[in-house]
Amino acid sequence: MPKYDYDLFVIGAGSGGVRAARLASKAGAKVAIAEQVQIGGTCVLRGCVPKKLFVYASEFSQSFRDAKGFGWTVDWARFDWPTLRDAVQDEVNRLSGLYAKNLEAAAVEMIDDRAIVVDPHTVRLTREGRSVTAERILIAVGGHTLRPSEIKGQEFGITSTDAFTLENLPASIVIAGGGYIAVEFATVFSGLGVETTVVYRGERILRGFDHDIRAHVQADLERTGVKIICGSTIEEVTGLSDGRKLVSLSNSMKLEADHVMWAIGREPNTSGMGLEAAGVRLTDRGAVAVDEFSRSSVPSIWAVGDVTDRVNLTPVAIREAMAFVETEFHGRPTAFDHADIASAVFSRPPVGSVGLNEEQARAKGHKLKVFRTTFRPMKHIIAQNEQRVLMKMVVDTQTDRVLGVHIAGVDSPEQIQLAAVAVKAGLTKAQWDITCAVHPTGAEELVLMGEPIAHDNEAPA
Repeated sequence: MPKYDYDLFVIGAGSGGVRAARLASKAGAKVAIAEQVQIGGTCVLRGCVPKKLFVYASEFSQSFRDAKGFGWTVDWARFDWPTLRDAVQDEVNRLSGLYAKNLEAAAVEMIDDRAIVVDPHTVRLTREGRSVTAERILIAVGGHTLRPSEIKGQEFGITSTDAFTLENLPASIVIAGGGYIAVEFATVFSGLGVETTVVYRGERILRGFDHDIRAHVQADLERTGVKIICGSTIEEVTGLSDGRKLVSLSNSMKLEADHVMWAIGREPNTSGMGLEAAGVRLTDRGAVAVDEFSRSSVPSIWAVGDVTDRVNLTPVAIREAMAFVETEFHGRPTAFDHADIASAVFSRPPVGSVGLNEEQARAKGHKLKVFRTTFRPMKHIIAQNEQRVLMKMVVDTQTDRVLGVHIAGVDSPEQIQLAAVAVKAGLTKAQWDITCAVHPTGAEELVLMGEPIAHDNEAPA
Protein backbone atom coordinates (compact mmCIF):
# COMPACT_ATOMS: atom_id res chain seq x y z
CA MET A 1 0.00 0.00 0.00
CA PRO A 2 1.50 3.37 -1.00
CA LYS A 3 2.39 5.67 1.86
CA TYR A 4 0.79 8.66 0.08
CA ASP A 5 -2.11 9.13 -2.33
CA TYR A 6 0.16 10.92 -4.82
CA ASP A 7 3.84 11.30 -5.53
CA LEU A 8 3.19 14.95 -6.42
CA PHE A 9 0.25 17.24 -5.78
CA VAL A 10 0.35 20.54 -7.69
CA ILE A 11 -1.75 23.48 -6.53
CA GLY A 12 -2.37 25.86 -9.41
CA ALA A 13 -2.74 25.02 -13.11
CA GLY A 14 -0.93 27.92 -14.72
CA SER A 15 2.06 27.55 -17.00
CA GLY A 16 4.47 26.50 -14.26
CA GLY A 17 2.14 24.10 -12.49
CA VAL A 18 0.97 22.44 -15.70
CA ARG A 19 4.53 21.95 -16.97
CA ALA A 20 5.66 20.42 -13.66
CA ALA A 21 2.64 18.11 -13.49
CA ARG A 22 3.04 16.85 -17.06
CA LEU A 23 6.77 16.24 -16.84
CA ALA A 24 6.58 14.55 -13.44
CA SER A 25 3.80 12.26 -14.66
CA LYS A 26 5.80 11.37 -17.77
CA ALA A 27 8.68 10.50 -15.46
CA GLY A 28 6.48 7.86 -13.83
CA ALA A 29 5.06 9.78 -10.88
CA LYS A 30 1.43 9.67 -9.80
CA VAL A 31 0.36 13.31 -10.11
CA ALA A 32 -2.72 15.40 -9.39
CA ILE A 33 -3.24 19.09 -10.06
CA ALA A 34 -5.92 21.31 -8.51
CA GLU A 35 -7.22 24.54 -10.02
CA GLN A 36 -10.10 26.54 -8.54
CA VAL A 37 -10.80 28.82 -11.53
CA GLN A 38 -9.80 27.60 -15.00
CA ILE A 39 -6.79 25.73 -16.32
CA GLY A 40 -4.29 28.05 -17.97
CA GLY A 41 -3.36 30.55 -15.28
CA THR A 42 -2.75 34.27 -15.54
CA CYS A 43 -0.69 34.22 -18.74
CA VAL A 44 -3.18 32.34 -20.87
CA LEU A 45 -6.43 33.59 -19.40
CA ARG A 46 -5.90 37.17 -18.17
CA GLY A 47 -2.33 38.17 -18.92
CA CYS A 48 0.26 37.73 -21.66
CA VAL A 49 -1.86 36.07 -24.34
CA PRO A 50 -5.02 38.21 -24.34
CA LYS A 51 -2.91 41.33 -23.75
CA LYS A 52 -0.73 40.62 -26.80
CA LEU A 53 -3.84 40.06 -28.91
CA PHE A 54 -5.20 43.41 -27.71
CA VAL A 55 -1.88 45.05 -28.59
CA TYR A 56 -2.11 43.60 -32.11
CA ALA A 57 -5.58 45.13 -32.45
CA SER A 58 -4.41 48.53 -31.24
CA GLU A 59 -1.56 48.64 -33.77
CA PHE A 60 -3.89 48.65 -36.77
CA SER A 61 -4.83 52.29 -36.26
CA GLN A 62 -1.23 53.36 -36.92
CA SER A 63 -0.86 50.77 -39.68
CA PHE A 64 -3.83 52.27 -41.51
CA ARG A 65 -2.24 55.72 -41.26
CA ASP A 66 1.11 54.34 -42.46
CA ALA A 67 -0.56 52.59 -45.40
CA LYS A 68 -1.47 55.90 -47.02
CA GLY A 69 2.21 56.65 -47.63
CA PHE A 70 2.44 53.43 -49.64
CA GLY A 71 -0.55 54.25 -51.81
CA TRP A 72 -3.32 52.52 -49.89
CA THR A 73 -6.65 54.19 -49.12
CA VAL A 74 -8.31 52.84 -45.98
CA ASP A 75 -10.53 55.71 -44.88
CA TRP A 76 -13.43 53.32 -44.39
CA ALA A 77 -11.73 51.46 -41.50
CA ARG A 78 -13.70 51.24 -38.24
CA PHE A 79 -13.29 49.26 -35.03
CA ASP A 80 -15.80 47.02 -33.23
CA TRP A 81 -14.98 46.30 -29.58
CA PRO A 82 -17.28 43.28 -29.04
CA THR A 83 -15.71 41.51 -32.02
CA LEU A 84 -12.23 41.83 -30.53
CA ARG A 85 -13.31 41.10 -26.97
CA ASP A 86 -15.21 37.94 -27.87
CA ALA A 87 -12.59 36.64 -30.30
CA VAL A 88 -9.89 36.99 -27.65
CA GLN A 89 -11.99 35.19 -25.07
CA ASP A 90 -12.66 32.39 -27.55
CA GLU A 91 -8.92 32.05 -28.10
CA VAL A 92 -7.96 31.92 -24.42
CA ASN A 93 -10.68 29.35 -23.80
CA ARG A 94 -9.32 27.28 -26.69
CA LEU A 95 -5.84 27.41 -25.18
CA SER A 96 -7.22 26.45 -21.78
CA GLY A 97 -8.78 23.40 -23.40
CA LEU A 98 -5.43 22.46 -24.96
CA TYR A 99 -3.76 22.68 -21.55
CA ALA A 100 -6.40 20.31 -20.17
CA LYS A 101 -5.96 17.88 -23.07
CA ASN A 102 -2.20 17.85 -22.53
CA LEU A 103 -2.65 17.09 -18.84
CA GLU A 104 -5.08 14.31 -19.68
CA ALA A 105 -2.67 12.85 -22.25
CA ALA A 106 0.03 12.82 -19.61
CA ALA A 107 -2.25 10.94 -17.18
CA VAL A 108 -2.39 13.81 -14.68
CA GLU A 109 -5.51 13.79 -12.50
CA MET A 110 -7.23 17.17 -12.75
CA ILE A 111 -9.23 18.40 -9.77
CA ASP A 112 -11.62 21.35 -10.10
CA ASP A 113 -11.36 22.66 -6.55
CA ARG A 114 -9.58 25.05 -4.22
CA ALA A 115 -6.76 23.27 -2.47
CA ILE A 116 -5.12 24.43 0.75
CA VAL A 117 -2.16 22.99 2.61
CA VAL A 118 -2.90 21.27 5.93
CA ASP A 119 0.54 19.94 6.79
CA PRO A 120 3.76 19.01 4.96
CA HIS A 121 2.10 16.08 3.20
CA THR A 122 -1.65 16.84 3.28
CA VAL A 123 -3.86 18.97 1.05
CA ARG A 124 -7.49 19.83 1.75
CA LEU A 125 -9.94 20.14 -1.16
CA THR A 126 -12.34 22.74 0.16
CA ARG A 127 -15.38 22.22 -2.07
CA GLU A 128 -15.22 18.44 -1.89
CA GLY A 129 -14.48 18.57 1.81
CA ARG A 130 -11.85 15.84 1.68
CA SER A 131 -8.12 15.58 2.26
CA VAL A 132 -5.45 13.85 0.19
CA THR A 133 -1.81 13.14 0.87
CA ALA A 134 1.27 13.58 -1.29
CA GLU A 135 4.95 12.89 -0.93
CA ARG A 136 5.65 16.28 -2.53
CA ILE A 137 3.48 19.39 -2.79
CA LEU A 138 4.19 22.06 -5.41
CA ILE A 139 2.73 25.55 -4.94
CA ALA A 140 2.17 27.21 -8.33
CA VAL A 141 -0.76 29.53 -7.64
CA GLY A 142 0.72 32.71 -9.16
CA GLY A 143 -0.41 36.17 -8.11
CA HIS A 144 -3.22 38.67 -8.51
CA THR A 145 -3.61 42.34 -9.35
CA LEU A 146 -3.42 44.78 -6.45
CA ARG A 147 -6.23 47.06 -5.45
CA PRO A 148 -5.28 50.02 -3.23
CA SER A 149 -7.59 49.38 -0.28
CA GLU A 150 -6.39 52.57 1.41
CA ILE A 151 -7.75 54.83 -1.36
CA LYS A 152 -11.28 56.09 -0.91
CA GLY A 153 -13.47 54.95 -3.80
CA GLN A 154 -11.00 52.37 -5.11
CA GLU A 155 -13.94 50.03 -5.73
CA PHE A 156 -14.98 52.25 -8.64
CA GLY A 157 -11.85 51.19 -10.51
CA ILE A 158 -11.14 48.13 -12.63
CA THR A 159 -8.01 45.99 -12.97
CA SER A 160 -6.26 44.52 -15.99
CA THR A 161 -8.31 41.35 -15.48
CA ASP A 162 -11.56 43.32 -15.82
CA ALA A 163 -10.30 45.19 -18.88
CA PHE A 164 -10.43 42.09 -21.07
CA THR A 165 -14.19 41.68 -20.70
CA LEU A 166 -15.56 45.23 -20.55
CA GLU A 167 -19.07 45.49 -21.96
CA ASN A 168 -18.22 48.64 -23.91
CA LEU A 169 -15.03 50.36 -24.99
CA PRO A 170 -14.75 53.52 -22.88
CA ALA A 171 -14.27 56.95 -24.40
CA SER A 172 -11.72 57.81 -21.72
CA ILE A 173 -9.66 56.05 -19.06
CA VAL A 174 -7.24 56.96 -16.27
CA ILE A 175 -4.60 54.30 -15.56
CA ALA A 176 -2.84 54.32 -12.20
CA GLY A 177 0.71 52.98 -12.39
CA GLY A 178 3.81 53.24 -14.54
CA GLY A 179 5.02 49.67 -14.87
CA TYR A 180 4.76 47.43 -17.89
CA ILE A 181 1.09 46.53 -17.31
CA ALA A 182 0.07 50.19 -17.08
CA VAL A 183 2.14 51.12 -20.11
CA GLU A 184 0.87 48.22 -22.20
CA PHE A 185 -2.77 49.00 -21.46
CA ALA A 186 -2.16 52.69 -22.16
CA THR A 187 -0.84 51.54 -25.54
CA VAL A 188 -3.87 49.34 -26.13
CA PHE A 189 -6.57 51.81 -25.13
CA SER A 190 -5.03 54.83 -26.85
CA GLY A 191 -4.44 52.76 -29.99
CA LEU A 192 -8.13 51.87 -30.01
CA GLY A 193 -9.08 55.56 -29.84
CA VAL A 194 -9.63 55.93 -26.10
CA GLU A 195 -8.55 59.18 -24.44
CA THR A 196 -5.89 57.80 -22.10
CA THR A 197 -4.17 59.30 -19.06
CA VAL A 198 -1.46 57.60 -17.01
CA VAL A 199 -0.88 58.70 -13.41
CA TYR A 200 2.41 57.53 -11.92
CA ARG A 201 4.06 58.38 -8.61
CA GLY A 202 7.63 58.13 -10.00
CA GLU A 203 9.47 60.63 -12.12
CA ARG A 204 9.37 58.47 -15.26
CA ILE A 205 7.50 55.33 -16.38
CA LEU A 206 8.98 51.81 -16.61
CA ARG A 207 11.07 51.81 -13.45
CA GLY A 208 13.77 49.15 -13.61
CA PHE A 209 14.46 49.57 -17.32
CA ASP A 210 17.39 51.53 -18.73
CA HIS A 211 16.95 55.30 -18.32
CA ASP A 212 17.30 55.99 -22.05
CA ILE A 213 14.63 53.39 -22.86
CA ARG A 214 12.28 54.88 -20.28
CA ALA A 215 12.65 58.38 -21.66
CA HIS A 216 12.24 57.17 -25.26
CA VAL A 217 9.02 55.24 -24.59
CA GLN A 218 7.48 57.99 -22.47
CA ALA A 219 8.20 60.61 -25.11
CA ASP A 220 6.67 58.52 -27.88
CA LEU A 221 3.55 57.69 -25.90
CA GLU A 222 3.07 61.38 -25.22
CA ARG A 223 3.77 62.23 -28.87
CA THR A 224 1.00 59.84 -29.91
CA GLY A 225 -1.59 61.23 -27.52
CA VAL A 226 -1.21 59.52 -24.14
CA LYS A 227 -1.22 62.04 -21.29
CA ILE A 228 1.32 61.03 -18.63
CA ILE A 229 1.25 62.67 -15.20
CA CYS A 230 4.32 61.75 -13.15
CA GLY A 231 5.12 62.55 -9.54
CA SER A 232 1.49 62.16 -8.51
CA THR A 233 -0.94 59.55 -7.18
CA ILE A 234 -4.68 59.05 -7.07
CA GLU A 235 -6.08 60.09 -3.69
CA GLU A 236 -9.78 59.50 -4.27
CA VAL A 237 -12.20 58.19 -6.89
CA THR A 238 -15.81 59.39 -6.85
CA GLY A 239 -18.66 57.87 -8.85
CA LEU A 240 -20.67 60.42 -10.80
CA SER A 241 -24.38 60.23 -11.64
CA ASP A 242 -23.72 59.50 -15.32
CA GLY A 243 -21.48 56.53 -14.49
CA ARG A 244 -18.25 58.39 -15.09
CA LYS A 245 -15.57 58.76 -12.40
CA LEU A 246 -14.04 61.85 -10.82
CA VAL A 247 -10.39 61.25 -9.98
CA SER A 248 -8.64 63.45 -7.43
CA LEU A 249 -4.84 63.50 -7.58
CA SER A 250 -2.25 64.31 -4.95
CA ASN A 251 -1.09 67.30 -7.04
CA SER A 252 -4.61 68.83 -6.68
CA MET A 253 -5.60 67.98 -10.27
CA LYS A 254 -9.02 66.50 -10.92
CA LEU A 255 -9.79 64.27 -13.89
CA GLU A 256 -13.01 62.81 -15.26
CA ALA A 257 -13.06 59.51 -17.14
CA ASP A 258 -15.34 56.61 -17.99
CA HIS A 259 -13.02 54.17 -16.23
CA VAL A 260 -10.18 54.13 -13.73
CA MET A 261 -7.79 51.21 -13.99
CA TRP A 262 -5.49 50.04 -11.21
CA ALA A 263 -2.16 48.80 -12.60
CA ILE A 264 -0.06 49.30 -9.47
CA GLY A 265 1.42 45.83 -9.16
CA ARG A 266 0.66 42.27 -8.23
CA GLU A 267 1.03 40.17 -5.11
CA PRO A 268 1.34 36.40 -4.53
CA ASN A 269 -1.80 34.28 -4.05
CA THR A 270 -0.78 32.87 -0.66
CA SER A 271 -3.55 34.28 1.52
CA GLY A 272 -5.70 31.60 3.14
CA MET A 273 -3.64 28.70 1.79
CA GLY A 274 -2.51 27.41 5.19
CA LEU A 275 1.15 27.69 4.27
CA GLU A 276 2.45 29.38 7.40
CA ALA A 277 0.51 27.00 9.62
CA ALA A 278 2.20 24.14 7.79
CA GLY A 279 5.60 25.67 8.51
CA VAL A 280 6.26 27.36 5.15
CA ARG A 281 8.15 30.64 5.51
CA LEU A 282 6.77 33.59 3.57
CA THR A 283 8.59 36.79 2.62
CA ASP A 284 7.48 40.24 3.71
CA ARG A 285 5.46 40.48 0.48
CA GLY A 286 3.70 37.19 1.17
CA ALA A 287 5.66 35.16 -1.37
CA VAL A 288 6.86 31.64 -0.68
CA ALA A 289 10.53 31.86 0.27
CA VAL A 290 12.50 29.23 -1.66
CA ASP A 291 16.10 28.21 -2.27
CA GLU A 292 17.82 27.90 -5.65
CA PHE A 293 16.06 24.56 -6.20
CA SER A 294 12.59 26.08 -5.50
CA ARG A 295 12.31 24.22 -2.17
CA SER A 296 10.52 26.01 0.65
CA SER A 297 11.42 25.92 4.34
CA VAL A 298 9.43 22.66 4.51
CA PRO A 299 11.43 19.90 2.76
CA SER A 300 8.37 18.34 1.09
CA ILE A 301 6.92 21.60 -0.26
CA TRP A 302 8.22 23.47 -3.32
CA ALA A 303 7.03 26.58 -5.15
CA VAL A 304 7.57 27.96 -8.67
CA GLY A 305 6.45 30.98 -10.63
CA ASP A 306 5.00 34.29 -9.47
CA VAL A 307 4.07 32.94 -6.04
CA THR A 308 7.80 33.04 -5.24
CA ASP A 309 8.14 36.65 -6.42
CA ARG A 310 11.56 36.04 -7.98
CA VAL A 311 11.27 36.94 -11.67
CA ASN A 312 7.59 37.13 -12.50
CA LEU A 313 7.54 35.98 -16.11
CA THR A 314 5.78 32.98 -17.62
CA PRO A 315 8.88 31.44 -19.27
CA VAL A 316 10.66 31.69 -15.92
CA ALA A 317 7.88 29.74 -14.18
CA ILE A 318 8.15 27.06 -16.87
CA ARG A 319 11.93 26.79 -16.54
CA GLU A 320 11.66 26.64 -12.74
CA ALA A 321 9.11 23.84 -13.10
CA MET A 322 11.40 21.93 -15.45
CA ALA A 323 14.32 22.32 -13.04
CA PHE A 324 12.13 21.05 -10.18
CA VAL A 325 11.22 17.90 -12.11
CA GLU A 326 14.84 17.31 -13.13
CA THR A 327 15.87 17.56 -9.49
CA GLU A 328 13.11 15.54 -7.86
CA PHE A 329 12.06 12.96 -10.44
CA HIS A 330 15.20 12.39 -12.47
CA GLY A 331 17.79 12.69 -9.73
CA ARG A 332 19.66 15.47 -11.52
CA PRO A 333 19.89 18.48 -9.17
CA THR A 334 19.11 21.49 -11.36
CA ALA A 335 18.82 25.12 -10.36
CA PHE A 336 17.48 27.57 -12.91
CA ASP A 337 19.81 30.51 -13.45
CA HIS A 338 17.83 33.74 -13.10
CA ALA A 339 20.59 35.94 -14.55
CA ASP A 340 20.26 37.62 -17.95
CA ILE A 341 16.57 36.85 -18.50
CA ALA A 342 15.19 38.76 -21.46
CA SER A 343 11.93 40.65 -21.12
CA ALA A 344 9.60 42.59 -23.38
CA VAL A 345 7.13 45.41 -22.94
CA PHE A 346 4.48 45.55 -25.65
CA SER A 347 4.19 49.30 -25.51
CA ARG A 348 4.35 51.98 -28.19
CA PRO A 349 7.13 51.58 -29.13
CA PRO A 350 7.70 48.04 -27.85
CA VAL A 351 10.72 47.30 -25.67
CA GLY A 352 13.13 44.38 -25.57
CA SER A 353 15.70 44.17 -22.80
CA VAL A 354 18.26 41.64 -21.59
CA GLY A 355 21.08 41.81 -19.07
CA LEU A 356 22.21 44.80 -17.04
CA ASN A 357 21.14 48.31 -17.87
CA GLU A 358 23.61 51.16 -17.54
CA GLU A 359 22.65 52.06 -13.97
CA GLN A 360 22.74 48.44 -12.77
CA ALA A 361 26.11 47.79 -14.38
CA ARG A 362 27.65 50.85 -12.76
CA ALA A 363 26.14 49.92 -9.39
CA LYS A 364 27.87 46.54 -9.68
CA GLY A 365 31.20 48.27 -10.16
CA HIS A 366 31.70 47.74 -13.89
CA LYS A 367 33.71 50.21 -15.94
CA LEU A 368 31.66 50.72 -19.07
CA LYS A 369 31.63 51.49 -22.72
CA VAL A 370 28.13 52.54 -23.71
CA PHE A 371 26.93 52.33 -27.31
CA ARG A 372 23.68 53.93 -28.46
CA THR A 373 21.96 54.69 -31.74
CA THR A 374 18.60 56.06 -32.77
CA PHE A 375 17.09 55.94 -36.23
CA ARG A 376 13.81 55.99 -38.10
CA PRO A 377 12.99 52.62 -39.68
CA MET A 378 12.86 52.53 -43.48
CA LYS A 379 9.16 51.71 -43.46
CA HIS A 380 8.38 54.74 -41.31
CA ILE A 381 10.10 57.21 -43.62
CA ILE A 382 7.72 56.76 -46.55
CA ALA A 383 4.80 56.44 -44.14
CA GLN A 384 5.80 59.78 -42.53
CA ASN A 385 5.62 58.03 -39.16
CA GLU A 386 7.84 59.86 -36.66
CA GLN A 387 8.40 56.88 -34.35
CA ARG A 388 12.09 56.09 -33.97
CA VAL A 389 14.07 53.10 -32.75
CA LEU A 390 16.57 53.35 -29.90
CA MET A 391 19.24 50.68 -29.42
CA LYS A 392 21.69 50.59 -26.54
CA MET A 393 24.50 48.24 -25.63
CA VAL A 394 26.28 48.20 -22.27
CA VAL A 395 29.81 46.75 -22.44
CA ASP A 396 32.38 46.00 -19.74
CA THR A 397 35.54 47.99 -20.57
CA GLN A 398 37.99 45.47 -19.10
CA THR A 399 36.57 42.24 -20.54
CA ASP A 400 34.71 43.65 -23.59
CA ARG A 401 31.77 41.45 -22.58
CA VAL A 402 28.33 42.73 -23.59
CA LEU A 403 26.51 43.07 -20.27
CA GLY A 404 23.18 44.26 -21.61
CA VAL A 405 21.21 45.06 -24.75
CA HIS A 406 18.19 47.36 -24.68
CA ILE A 407 15.94 48.20 -27.62
CA ALA A 408 12.85 50.34 -27.97
CA GLY A 409 11.25 50.20 -31.38
CA VAL A 410 9.70 48.08 -34.09
CA ASP A 411 10.15 44.33 -33.56
CA SER A 412 12.35 44.80 -30.47
CA PRO A 413 10.74 41.89 -28.57
CA GLU A 414 11.58 39.59 -31.49
CA GLN A 415 15.12 40.91 -31.76
CA ILE A 416 15.86 40.65 -28.05
CA GLN A 417 15.23 36.89 -28.01
CA LEU A 418 18.27 36.34 -30.24
CA ALA A 419 20.31 39.03 -28.50
CA ALA A 420 19.63 37.18 -25.26
CA VAL A 421 21.49 34.14 -26.57
CA ALA A 422 24.60 36.25 -27.12
CA VAL A 423 24.37 38.00 -23.74
CA LYS A 424 23.76 34.74 -21.89
CA ALA A 425 26.72 33.17 -23.70
CA GLY A 426 28.98 36.02 -22.59
CA LEU A 427 29.96 37.19 -26.07
CA THR A 428 32.19 40.22 -26.40
CA LYS A 429 31.53 43.42 -28.32
CA ALA A 430 34.31 42.38 -30.73
CA GLN A 431 32.39 39.19 -31.51
CA TRP A 432 29.24 41.22 -32.21
CA ASP A 433 31.28 43.54 -34.43
CA ILE A 434 32.70 40.80 -36.66
CA THR A 435 29.19 39.50 -37.36
CA CYS A 436 28.07 40.52 -40.82
CA ALA A 437 24.94 42.67 -41.00
CA VAL A 438 21.70 41.62 -42.70
CA HIS A 439 20.61 44.48 -44.92
CA PRO A 440 18.20 46.20 -45.07
CA THR A 441 16.94 45.47 -41.55
CA GLY A 442 16.65 47.39 -38.35
CA ALA A 443 18.42 44.61 -36.47
CA GLU A 444 21.63 45.18 -38.43
CA GLU A 445 22.26 48.25 -36.28
CA LEU A 446 23.04 45.88 -33.40
CA VAL A 447 26.27 44.89 -35.14
CA LEU A 448 27.06 48.31 -36.59
CA MET A 449 27.41 50.42 -33.44
CA GLY A 450 31.09 51.29 -33.83
CA GLU A 451 31.89 54.17 -31.47
CA PRO A 452 30.79 54.40 -27.83
CA ILE A 453 28.87 57.45 -26.70
CA ALA A 454 30.62 57.13 -23.34
CA HIS A 455 33.78 55.37 -22.17
CA ASP A 456 34.65 55.26 -18.48
CA ASN A 457 37.94 56.96 -17.63
CA GLU A 458 37.56 58.98 -20.81
CA ALA A 459 35.47 61.97 -21.77
CA PRO A 460 32.19 60.99 -23.44
CA ALA A 461 32.56 60.68 -27.19
